[in-house]
Amino acid sequence: MFLKDWDLNLKIRLFGEGITNVLFWMFFPFMSVYFSQAFGKEWAGGMLVFSQLLGVIANLIGGYCADRFGRKRMMELSALAQGISFLVFAFANSPWYTSPILTYISFAALGICGSLYWPASHAMVADLVKEEDRNQVFAIFYTAINLSVVIGPLLGSIFFFHYRFGLLLVAALTAFVLSLLIRRYVRETIPGRAVVHKGNRFTARGWRQFVHSHLQDYRVILSDRTFMLFILAGILVAQTFMQLDLALSIYVTEKFPKQTLFHVGEWSLEAGGTTFFGWLVAENGLLIALFTVWVSRWVSRMREKRVFLSSAFLYGVSMLVFGSSTNMWVALAAMVLFTVGELLVVGLQESFVSKLAPEHIRGQYFAAASLRFTIGKTLAPFAIPLAAWVGYGWMFVVLACLAWLGGFIYMAMFRRLERQPVIIAADHSMHEIS
Repeated sequence: MFLKDWDLNLKIRLFGEGITNVLFWMFFPFMSVYFSQAFGKEWAGGMLVFSQLLGVIANLIGGYCADRFGRKRMMELSALAQGISFLVFAFANSPWYTSPILTYISFAALGICGSLYWPASHAMVADLVKEEDRNQVFAIFYTAINLSVVIGPLLGSIFFFHYRFGLLLVAALTAFVLSLLIRRYVRETIPGRAVVHKGNRFTARGWRQFVHSHLQDYRVILSDRTFMLFILAGILVAQTFMQLDLALSIYVTEKFPKQTLFHVGEWSLEAGGTTFFGWLVAENGLLIALFTVWVSRWVSRMREKRVFLSSAFLYGVSMLVFGSSTNMWVALAAMVLFTVGELLVVGLQESFVSKLAPEHIRGQYFAAASLRFTIGKTLAPFAIPLAAWVGYGWMFVVLACLAWLGGFIYMAMFRRLERQPVIIAADHSMHEIS
């Protein structure tokens, strides 16, 4: 499916979300430094964890609201709220007023707004795109996000520290424009079976019904054993790729001495420690930007089971290779394996969720599926004290085993999925007998 064949909804979102993501990554990587300087490392860590927990709750609510009130409405209101949050953020870092507390509140609000936005955004792709094309479309959106992750911090290292007020004003304006574009040009795509509620006033009883209905729908999702196996496997595999910014960065910084990568005559290219880690991250980002769409098209012709298992296997192998040597060429090769494992499932994961999700609660399925990353991100830092207890070599062995355990759970999931029609038929038979 070529870009020219995309629905207008998707084209507007790719453009608007792409710019918004670049602006977001121009300040996000530096916020931990900002909060550490303002509040101290202990408080900063707790505050960031708290904001992440708020995002998890907002994500689940966002999935519910996307199914009840519409994809367009949630995206429009979330983008508008992001614009307001950016304005407050800018005011708290203006030439006339500075407030770290207000900065934190606006930063947490931005995380909540994003968590409300993304379930509706993913559900809209599933609404508009045929099943056979979803993998490629999700892959293109993923490529745009990764380009923003590469470009944003490079620009942010200049603008965030020297032109912060102007940067945040531009970000606010961009969010307002995105909200306006969604309102004017994006049409609602929620399946016809669902009802988009407009102008509802929530009484105390209405809120109780809202919460009860919300919990009831997620109870249905939690009873989907195939989907829960998918989430569990995703959490385990996430312990490997989440280490790129955690244990792997510390390992490379501490253990890789300065080495010569190339030597031609008197000229040589040397790196080590933090400089070489920057090279590894750049290698990962470059490979993703260059090959995401191509790999996704290739993967779309393969069996899903084989792709998920191959990805988990490669993640595990890459961990073992990283831990086997402090030679730069070995680490570069390990990053290739790591990135291929990532590329294999880039678009397939979202496409797979849309296949499992019933139409009327598709947004909530996407919200629940994100628990793979939020829970994975919460557990991943434990690899750092693990390295202190058992050493980096055994740490990488443990991470590899977790990835392979995730692969075994994927295998169990697909076995159950292959038997699912039989399971459903048996359930119907028992229902008829009763």
